[in-house]
Amino acid sequence: MSFNKWVRQGHRWLSILFTLAVIANFVAMTVGAVPTWITYSPLPPLFLMLLSGLFMFTLPYAARRGVRA
Repeated sequence: MSFNKWVRQGHRWLSILFTLAVIANFVAMTVGAVPTWITYSPLPPLFLMLLSGLFMFTLPYAARRGVRA
């Protein structure tokens, strides 16, 4: 599998992980005091999704210029 496909697949799995972390955050808020690690748990997948999303965003522009990713 090429690097681009790995990035796309990883982006999909990160989005699932991010969604689950946000849901856990909302569920924890209904229970009472939220631990800090639950509050910040969506941030690592979000940061990785930012990187992979920016990579995928630049792919068409790199292809037009003839740059291989």
